[in-house]
Amino acid sequence: MRLNEDIAISTSKVLLVPYDAHHVQQYHRWMEDPSIREATASERLSLEEEYENQASWRESRDKLTFIVCAPLLRGGGSLDVEETKAVLAGVGDAVDRMVGDVNLFLSPWDGDGDDEEQAQAQKGDEKEAKTYCTAEIDIMIADPKFRGVGLGRAAVATFLYFVRQHLDGILAEYMGSLDIPTANSKTATSKPVLKDVVAKINADNKASIVLFQALGFKQRGETNYFGEIEMVFEGFGFGEIDEWDKMSSSVMGDRYEELFYDRSQLKE
Repeated sequence: MRLNEDIAISTSKVLLVPYDAHHVQQYHRWMEDPSIREATASERLSLEEEYENQASWRESRDKLTFIVCAPLLRGGGSLDVEETKAVLAGVGDAVDRMVGDVNLFLSPWDGDGDDEEQAQAQKGDEKEAKTYCTAEIDIMIADPKFRGVGLGRAAVATFLYFVRQHLDGILAEYMGSLDIPTANSKTATSKPVLKDVVAKINADNKASIVLFQALGFKQRGETNYFGEIEMVFEGFGFGEIDEWDKMSSSVMGDRYEELFYDRSQLKE
């Protein structure tokens, strides 16, 4: 997505930056590890293919992705952002500070009950149709020394908080990738609605299951053919969930800030 291409997200526990070309070599090194490919259900790609993926993910309107990094230094450290309110690309997200990635994939909703809700919407004066979608989230902490210390949970909570704050823009960009049929009335519109957020997790990955449970996700159904379970946060895209917002703020850390991602120091 283009929505986050110039945005870095900083808290006291984690830093998220947009996935750029200068991250690709380290990302490729991570994905050379067979255990990481297995955990993420990924195929082995060449470095050239990874560069192509990075470029396509930036342009894709149905994929939102950030690189997860160690939190910024504060109080006058070399990575301090108190004055500039910007994160220098290649500094705050230097190779030795990169930890993993977090992603959101949007797709059409195929659940039950849509026809009735659509019919009810059509009865109103505005004759507003709704386009329902679902979002699949995944998190990878590639650097072993950052596993089991709460950074993955902080990354997911921070990421979802960002999604909540920018949901209208995310859904608007996603809708641009769809061929939505027009309704009968010239005044009809199609409003995008995010029905749920889903994490598909290997049933043996207890740590990841606990992570998503702690953030309000609940298991839906049984283990599937691929040995995965679905952890679901229903209703994430609408309504008031103040309790989740309060809970996530303690998990993601203090001083949530959206900062400018400054690429001016990168070598061409």
